[in-house]
Amino acid sequence: MTEVKVTIVPEKEKSGLKYIGVRHVQFVIIFFGLLIFYGQRTALSVAIIAMTDENPPDPSIPTYPDWDNTDTILSSFFWGYVVFQIGAGQIGEHFGPRYFVTGTMILGSIFNVLIPVMAQAVGPTGVIVCRVIQGLNQGFLYPSTHVLISQWTPLSERTRVSSMVYSGSSLGIVISMILSGAIADSSLGWPSVFYIYGSAGIIWGIIFGIFIVNSPSEHKTITEEERKYIQSSNSVTKDQKKVPTPWKSIFTSLPIWAIFITSCAQAWGTFTLLTEIPSFLNSVMNFDMNSNSQLSALPYCLMFIINFVASPISDKLISNKTVSVITARKICNSISCFMPSAALFALGFVDGTQQELAMAMLIVAVGMSSVANSGGLVNVIDLAPNHAGTLFGMTNGCSQIFSIMGPLTVGFLGTDKKDLILWRKVFWLASGIYLGCGLFYVIFAKGEVQKWNDKDSDEVESKNKEKSSENF
Repeated sequence: MTEVKVTIVPEKEKSGLKYIGVRHVQFVIIFFGLLIFYGQRTALSVAIIAMTDENPPDPSIPTYPDWDNTDTILSSFFWGYVVFQIGAGQIGEHFGPRYFVTGTMILGSIFNVLIPVMAQAVGPTGVIVCRVIQGLNQGFLYPSTHVLISQWTPLSERTRVSSMVYSGSSLGIVISMILSGAIADSSLGWPSVFYIYGSAGIIWGIIFGIFIVNSPSEHKTITEEERKYIQSSNSVTKDQKKVPTPWKSIFTSLPIWAIFITSCAQAWGTFTLLTEIPSFLNSVMNFDMNSNSQLSALPYCLMFIINFVASPISDKLISNKTVSVITARKICNSISCFMPSAALFALGFVDGTQQELAMAMLIVAVGMSSVANSGGLVNVIDLAPNHAGTLFGMTNGCSQIFSIMGPLTVGFLGTDKKDLILWRKVFWLASGIYLGCGLFYVIFAKGEVQKWNDKDSDEVESKNKEKSSENF
């Protein structure tokens, strides 16, 4: 059994860590990474409208109004995204995520730059190929981020840090929707959107490779005070031997299944809305390109703000022992599931004449889902920080199947984007998924570190059975 050594840090040392430390540099870099790469994901949802427009703002800008498979194109990113999630988590835990993330993010960004070229040369298939490759490479980002957060945060800062870092995704969506709409509607044209975001991703990948370090123990300039503060309560095994992954214990753990189930709901709802809000506002609410992109960004503005409200409240409740860790997680996760469920159900009754009401419901549905960052998302680190990357890769990777299904379901339910009944079916289906999965989490989630975090429980259990058999 691998022992976890806990260092008790004197209060005077803890109080001296209110300054900006090495750990904060790591978090800021990762934050901007999520901002850029969610911008890359989102840009196509806005740009696809300009790409298929018959009347571009400048005649020299190529458009493809005959493309009739836009829902397939929008979902194609997730075809690749699901593939490397578990492997990415394992790589991050065993070797550290630094160089793998550097290489994959730069490669994915290169293919983002190639989207306009492939669209013109090969058509929609070329765009799909680029998006699948982007998804394959971005599959390393989230599991690696979870590994870094588990290494670089003490328990008292975990919720705040997770929410701050992951809020980069919502801010990235906001900026991308506004920026992509403005650029696509200008004489620069939609190709410039992909050139800008691809270049930003390449630059970020280089910065990540230079400044990110896998753990506090590997950092050369961190103070001993800060290192002890971080490692005093993060429950990560400090020795060099990696704790083997207890696969049997993981697959039979109801708390892990609770996280997985609620992640499926978040993936379905979040990415259905992310990819389809611009089409809904364009087809049903009749907003022009620039107004469309700005209004599409509004729900994600609330998402970004809520991240910074929910996380400190949750951390404060836990640190003051007002509620237990799992109670805080369940409250946050319930907000992130039940409020979007109610808003999407109500949205099914809205028609094209109720633009303000429709926007209000979309803002609630998208904005409140961000509280999951303080709920099920961070709960993986609570249960098993030694296996955070693998577990997040498993739950995020498998749940991303629902990210594929969400946008594709819109096409299966109907082809006329102006049909209100189509959108009612889309919104009510997402509402039901949020409700059912949120209830499952409330019933089965837990917050304490699991016993298999520190040992290969599968191997131990097998040896115990062998001994019992021999004694018999």
